[in-house]
Amino acid sequence: MLYYHYFILFGLFVVLVNFIINNILFRNIKNFKMPESELQSPPLVSVLIPARNEEKNIKRILNSMLRQDYKNLEILVLDDNSTDSTADIVRQFCIKDKRVKLVKGQPLPKGWKGKCFACHQLSKIAKGDYFVFTDADTLHYPDSISGALAALMKNKLDVISIYPRQIAVTFAERMTIRFIHFAILSFMPLILVKHTKGPFFSTAIGQFFLFKRQVYEKTGGFESVKDEILEDINISKQIKRSGYKIMVYDGSDSIFCRMYTNLHDVVKGFSRFIYAAFDCNFLMECIALFFISLIFLVPFISLPLGIFVFGWSAKLLVLNIIQILLILAIKIVLSIRFKERILDIFFTPVSVAYIAVIAVNSYIQSRFGSGVSWKDRTYGAADEKGTGEFEENGKKI
Repeated sequence: MLYYHYFILFGLFVVLVNFIINNILFRNIKNFKMPESELQSPPLVSVLIPARNEEKNIKRILNSMLRQDYKNLEILVLDDNSTDSTADIVRQFCIKDKRVKLVKGQPLPKGWKGKCFACHQLSKIAKGDYFVFTDADTLHYPDSISGALAALMKNKLDVISIYPRQIAVTFAERMTIRFIHFAILSFMPLILVKHTKGPFFSTAIGQFFLFKRQVYEKTGGFESVKDEILEDINISKQIKRSGYKIMVYDGSDSIFCRMYTNLHDVVKGFSRFIYAAFDCNFLMECIALFFISLIFLVPFISLPLGIFVFGWSAKLLVLNIIQILLILAIKIVLSIRFKERILDIFFTPVSVAYIAVIAVNSYIQSRFGSGVSWKDRTYGAADEKGTGEFEENGKKI
């Protein structure tokens, strides 16, 4: 039992060191300013927004884009076969500002995932020197484009992906969505993301991508990952395979997003990508869940058991308490940095349990259920690599 506690402490120490380094590297885009030479003749940036049934969000993002302090923009919105009033709302903006253009999406062909095909269509008609792909449910402060472009130029990168502040209101949202920053800063060595060429250390988030145009075209863009459910991670791997540089940054003061609004949407959304995050490898998913649970869940369970059931010695109890304090220290730093509820740190074991259960559901849905669903499209398990069927609006295609 003593060796077990030392093993957990060692694991937490490794995570803590990585967490400290990542907090330094995960810089906020507000810290970057455009080079004076670029301000004199700012390059054209194409803002590319795929939109499928986004009538609740599209007005908000377009208003925020038209208020950008970076003015040399074209804003292209692809109506991805929406059945609501998304297209009508965009048309109203097209009349008000010529920078906004509506693109009618083509029917989704076999072998493509919906978002990949929408982004691919947008890239084919974009005229900018830089491409910004951003989701329709994001909200941007006026400096989001200029800050992102400055971060890319200052750091001599080819592509960057920016993590928005994830708005989480309900308990289910807070227990799951907040896990995104926790996972990235705790487990992913960002120093290797930035400085290694191998695709193994790759990460990104599809809510905001900024590409140099020529890099996007040379790497194959979204066409190179057309059959991937987790297109953002896979396109970051493709970028590194092609010899280009990518890095992730903190956009929590410039870009905001509320991914889901209730437990049902949380489960549905996370089930879509957790299994895919492990390349649809059941063994890899099990190993990851085992170690995350062992390090971040078991210490909270073992402490009361050690006190009231097993009668552990004072030394074992102290080691267990130190483990819990280290976990809470990481969570406190995250809560302060991303302005989250401090009291939620005491629900850390609940958060890990939520993720574990949803991960199991993600595997079951992908392999044995109807498949993973998103935006009224359901992709079967076989279709994870582009070989199966999918349903759209309840019709098999």
